Amino acid sequence: MQRKQLSEVLKNLVVFRNLSSDPLISALAELLGCSERDGEKAFSLLCDMVRELYPCGNNLAKRVLSLLCADDNFYIRGLAVGAVFPPEICIWAETEIEALAAASEYTADEIALIYGIRSPVPKYATQRTDMLQSYLEYAGNAGQNGYGLFAVHHVFTVSDTGVLIPVENPDPQRISELYGYERERELIIRNTEALLAGSEANNVLLYGDAGTGKSSTVKAVANEFRGRGLRLIQVENSSLRFIPSILDSLATNPLKFIIFIDDLSFGAEDRGFTALKAVLEGSVAARAKNIVVYATSNRRHLIRESFSDRKGDEIHFNDTVQETCSLADRFGIVVTFTKPGKDDYGMLVLRLARRYGISGSEADLLAGAEAFAQHRGGRSPRIAKQYIEYKSSINKIEI
Repeated sequence: MQRKQLSEVLKNLVVFRNLSSDPLISALAELLGCSERDGEKAFSLLCDMVRELYPCGNNLAKRVLSLLCADDNFYIRGLAVGAVFPPEICIWAETEIEALAAASEYTADEIALIYGIRSPVPKYATQRTDMLQSYLEYAGNAGQNGYGLFAVHHVFTVSDTGVLIPVENPDPQRISELYGYERERELIIRNTEALLAGSEANNVLLYGDAGTGKSSTVKAVANEFRGRGLRLIQVENSSLRFIPSILDSLATNPLKFIIFIDDLSFGAEDRGFTALKAVLEGSVAARAKNIVVYATSNRRHLIRESFSDRKGDEIHFNDTVQETCSLADRFGIVVTFTKPGKDDYGMLVLRLARRYGISGSEADLLAGAEAFAQHRGGRSPRIAKQYIEYKSSINKIEI
């Protein structure tokens, strides 16, 4: 395919049309479409392209392939679930991929020679690559590894407008780093494995005292099963109204998702209450088999009540109170995390001390941990970890 033909294909992408507006692809398409006599414009476009390339590395071919694989479109969504497309669509998709590959193989020196650019040009690396084969291999694994942003990231938040935003540096918490509550954690792990296996999985409420590891458990589970196609979407209380639309957008995705609501609590008049209640109960839409809701809360009834909520002129106000106070019952599984007793707390402190390499008298360590807990409002795994981290930092200072 000739240079200007490549330019026209890149400017008018059909299957991968999202890439036409990408700044790097756009600059590359414009650059290849320049007249040989317009060296000044070509130089400017070359610089535009390299400005987009350098923050992501210096290899043009690798960057174009990365953009191609990160693109979310109807074609990759279909391939991920085994859809068979008409030959015309497959042929044109391959044509676009081959055009992207050929365009990305032009070196800076070749560009300078084509357009007669005499001034120094910014250099970058590139090479011939079988981009089509690489893409087909990526598409073949999309059912397990995801596509678009889901292939690159495994933790997301929700914007004020309901758009999923990838978390660049998610909490790296691992299950092996959590101590205590093995029985409670096993319930959540088994439920998550059922989800991954395509079996019936329940929505889960992790209820209990602050600092007992509820949120850490959910994050650790998401990290543990990332390689098996699990993704975590954290939804703030203020964004609960977007849950139904999020579920609709993910229902046909081959991956499995946890909708994670941390510290769930709201007033009965919140719109989020109605949205979440509909999701947990089941609305007119069939429940997606690839999505569960995991929520944590320090409140058993989840609803912030006041005495005024119990008064009014409703004839059946008791029914209203009952409805708002029983949201927890709509979760299939409720796992309770209670504060550890003195013995369990001490055992947790000793296990953490071994992990952090803290030596010394166990009696002194336990006495110090107990005093630390009393000053911090009581025993909990969080307090135990804070104490051990404090001891670790003191040891480093003394050394």
